Amino acid sequence: MSSAVSDEKCPTYSVVVPVLNEAGNIQPLIDEIAVAMASLAGNSNHEIVYVDDGSTDGTTADLGAAVKTNKCLRVFRHAEPCGQSQALITGIDHARSEWIITLDGDGQNDPADIHKLIEARDSAVAAEPGYAERFLYVGYRRRRNDSLARRYQSWLANDIRGWILGDHTPDSGCGLKLFRRGVFLQLPRFNALHRFLPALVIRTGGRVVSVDVSHRPRLRGVSKYGLWRRLGIGIIDLFGVVWLIARSTRPEISEQKDVK
Repeated sequence: MSSAVSDEKCPTYSVVVPVLNEAGNIQPLIDEIAVAMASLAGNSNHEIVYVDDGSTDGTTADLGAAVKTNKCLRVFRHAEPCGQSQALITGIDHARSEWIITLDGDGQNDPADIHKLIEARDSAVAAEPGYAERFLYVGYRRRRNDSLARRYQSWLANDIRGWILGDHTPDSGCGLKLFRRGVFLQLPRFNALHRFLPALVIRTGGRVVSVDVSHRPRLRGVSKYGLWRRLGIGIIDLFGVVWLIARSTRPEISEQKDVK
C-alpha cells in the first residue's frame, strides 16, 4: 500500500475509529472529536474515519445519519465482522493524512486527551528530529473505569506481554494512539495486530512513548471481548509475535555513490 494520497487538501491528522455495535455512541463521540481537534494549536485540519466492522444494531444507521451532517467524516463498512485489527487496517489504508490518531468507539477514551499525545510527539521530535517520527505515542490509563475483573485481565495481559516481549509499555491495549501512517504500513498484518503495536514498532527500530490519559466509564453498550477469549487467543498471538521478532532483521543501509 502506498503512502497517503498526495493532495494539497490532505488533512493534518486522520482520526481512525473502529466500531462494532456501538449504536448510541456514534454522534456524541464524533462531536467530541471535532471539538478536540478544533482546539489544537493552529486549528489543524483533520478527517474522522469510522470503520463499521459489520455491526448488526443501529450503528450503520447512526453513521449514515452522521456522515450527512459532518463534512470531515468518512465511513467505511465491512460486510461481516473481521475484528478490530482489520477495522483499523481498513481505516488507515483509506486515511489521507500521514499522521494517524486512533481511539476506541465506545466513548471510554476521551478525545480531549488527543492534545497530550501530540504535545508528547512535538517534544520528542524537537529532541530527536527525524527519529522521533518513527515512534508510537500511546495512552496510559492509570485509573481504569472498568470492572475489577476487566482491570485484572488487562493487568495480567500487559504483565505477560511486557515480560515476554520487553516492549516496556504499561498499557498496550489503550485505544488512544498516535503514529505516522508510514510506520504502520511497514508492520505485518494479522488478526491481533492492534494488541501488539508497541512490540512491532520497536521491531522496526522505533520507540514507544506512553502518555498519561484519562479513562471514562462506558455509558452505552457492552464490551465485545470476554476474559477467556482475550487470554486464550492472546497467548497464541503472543507466541506468533515472538516468532516474528526473532525472525526480523534491521540492516544498516548506506547508499553507494560513484567516487571519482
